Amino acid sequence: MRGPGLNTKGVFPLAEGTYRRAPAPAGALRLDANEGPASGRTWTWPDAEALRRYPDASSLEREIAGRFGLDQARVLVTAGADDAIDRLCRRFLGPGRDLVLSKPTFEMFLRYAALAGAEARSVPWWDGPYPVEGIAALCGPRTGMLAVVSPNNPTGGTVTRTELVELRRRCPGIPLVLDAAYAEYATEDLTAKALDLEDTVVLRTFSKAWGLAALRVGYALGPADLIAELRACGPPYAVSGPSLALAGQALAADGPGMKAGVERTRAYRASIAGLMGELGLEVLPSQANFILARDPRAGWITAALSALGFVVRGWPGHPLLGDCLRVTCPTTPADQGRFAQALQTVLAPEALLLDLDGVIADEGGSYREAILAVLESFGVRASRQDVAAAKAAGSAANDWEVTCTLLRQAGLAPDRDEVVDRFQRAYLGGDGTPGLCERETLIPPRWVIEDLARRLPLGIVTGRPRAEALAFLDRFDLSCLFGVVVGMEDAPAKPDPAPVRLALRRLGAQRAWMVGDTPDDVRAARAAGVLPLAVRPPDPRDAPGEDALVEAGAACILSNLTGLRELLK
Repeated sequence: MRGPGLNTKGVFPLAEGTYRRAPAPAGALRLDANEGPASGRTWTWPDAEALRRYPDASSLEREIAGRFGLDQARVLVTAGADDAIDRLCRRFLGPGRDLVLSKPTFEMFLRYAALAGAEARSVPWWDGPYPVEGIAALCGPRTGMLAVVSPNNPTGGTVTRTELVELRRRCPGIPLVLDAAYAEYATEDLTAKALDLEDTVVLRTFSKAWGLAALRVGYALGPADLIAELRACGPPYAVSGPSLALAGQALAADGPGMKAGVERTRAYRASIAGLMGELGLEVLPSQANFILARDPRAGWITAALSALGFVVRGWPGHPLLGDCLRVTCPTTPADQGRFAQALQTVLAPEALLLDLDGVIADEGGSYREAILAVLESFGVRASRQDVAAAKAAGSAANDWEVTCTLLRQAGLAPDRDEVVDRFQRAYLGGDGTPGLCERETLIPPRWVIEDLARRLPLGIVTGRPRAEALAFLDRFDLSCLFGVVVGMEDAPAKPDPAPVRLALRRLGAQRAWMVGDTPDDVRAARAAGVLPLAVRPPDPRDAPGEDALVEAGAACILSNLTGLRELLK
């Protein structure tokens, strides 16, 4: 027999949609889960005797009750507010019952309702007044529970006291849940008013303003009889002893610290929301510790910020939130400044830097063939794929070094000067023999580069000798389009960020994008605080592999520079 919410195989159908955080690059600042600021407190852990005993939440429940002026029987400590939502859905929902709420809103209500076998009925609410009339119209004999999230996640919108009272009046007898996880950040805390209403439960947490998300401590407040029922709907020891002890310490001693953190977050929220608006994003009013913005480029912006070391929440492919990104407010002035710089880099670059080979110049028949020719002159046979693999492994900006690396991999101990001499004779030619350099062609149409130059100052950052880079640009009448050319002699080779930073200084820019075709290009750009983009080379044999480019941190991989024009809109 099938249970509620199960498919024919006895597996929950929402398993594929299990909540998972996006992976974060090493050293990235996570701004995707609305975590609060670190308290900076020194914590005292329970002793060994306390650790061996089952936890007792009554002490923390008593402290919470005192804070809200409630009888202790009206407080239930849970494993985060999620645990409380699960218990509520178990108690009031099931097959044939409906959950009524606005959308978009906190996704765990929908998940736990589905697990209980219930259906969700919703009314859109992005901003402005709460849709009391629309919510009330959905309520009927099947309605098992109403859920109101204020401030709402992911939008940050709030319900007013008047709207909450009217909703309760319009929908009598139906359990009403006010999820107030972000109440500390709001202008008005509705907890006290909600607790005066019949059949109403309020959810709070230590995960947000208190900055204790890892402890997984939340709590439900409500009528004693409802709290007793919720207590019976979950495990008796839902929260660990250490978590209870640390939450109690925070509650007893860190109230002023929490409030100071809230005030800082409010200031950061206003600053970042203002910047987002100036940069052209549609920013929704928020009274939480995050900001939701809408833009058709949301997926691209999310990926670009991740490439710069900032993970924000996106919903790729989501039917309702696919054009949205949510940013948790940074918790320190330094992080706020860094994030503002990254956001401006993504949405308002001041310059565009391009690698030459594989991006503008098709050097598959020149430099890469020169590498193979030198290898063969030493008796080593290799393929273009071997060259691509060597470039992907690093130190790829200098083809002389790539050649030496491949010779060493073949068991030889080449003299570098001899390698350079043979390489240059193959590339430049001599004694009446044409050089491989004459095979080089322009990858993008000239009009594409001209269009990019009209949008932003352009610079070249290449591992070529300067003279060879300038010769190529002159050959195709491109020199006039580039304000700076940084070559081999000007700075250490990529992945060192020095040549990228030098190009920025010479262009007088602080924010830029850079397009390259190797992992070293990507790493150099990231290390310089420049948005790293990658492009596929014309010949698939020369591709380093998209996994290598993504692993290095490329925000996206373009087929050619024509696609760059779309991103710059």
